[in-house]
Amino acid sequence: MLKIVKDTDPRIRQKCAEVPLPLSEENETLIHEMMDYLKKSQDSEFREKHPSVREGVGLAAPQIGKNICMLCVYYPLDQEGKEVVELELVNPKIVSNSVRKAYLEGGEGCLSVDNEHPGHVIRDFKIKVKAYDALAKKEIELVARGYDAIVLQHEIDHLSGILYYDRISKKDPFQEIPNAYVI
Repeated sequence: MLKIVKDTDPRIRQKCAEVPLPLSEENETLIHEMMDYLKKSQDSEFREKHPSVREGVGLAAPQIGKNICMLCVYYPLDQEGKEVVELELVNPKIVSNSVRKAYLEGGEGCLSVDNEHPGHVIRDFKIKVKAYDALAKKEIELVARGYDAIVLQHEIDHLSGILYYDRISKKDPFQEIPNAYVI
């Protein structure tokens, strides 16, 4: 099972290297293992058997000690779990973003961060991302809004050594942003 690197480990702050394409067998296996970890982390029976595993919706390679540009996102869109967001992205780049901002009212969390860091993490409401999709095995461009955009920005930040609490205002952690989309 993959081991999560905590924010006290200096590796989590390093910039990640681009991944050569086509994916090596090793990197393809790794990104699929990351997705498997995310899916298992959302299974309450699995977490009961593995109490050190916390539930997550995203996982970037530096969080497992690999400083390469790969990330996974997985979460259900409905209560039954019939519709899900499932992404395995390699070398993702945000190529455009909206002026409108967004944040999660309850703040963000992270598998690599054990301590609470209350406050609003201000992000772009809408982003366009270019990446290699390891599931479809091709280059893609996707547009994400709201929660989807926040999750992707959180994971893409990891690839630059940025943690969510770096984006919380030190002066006013709960600042209100005019016209921001609050989720």
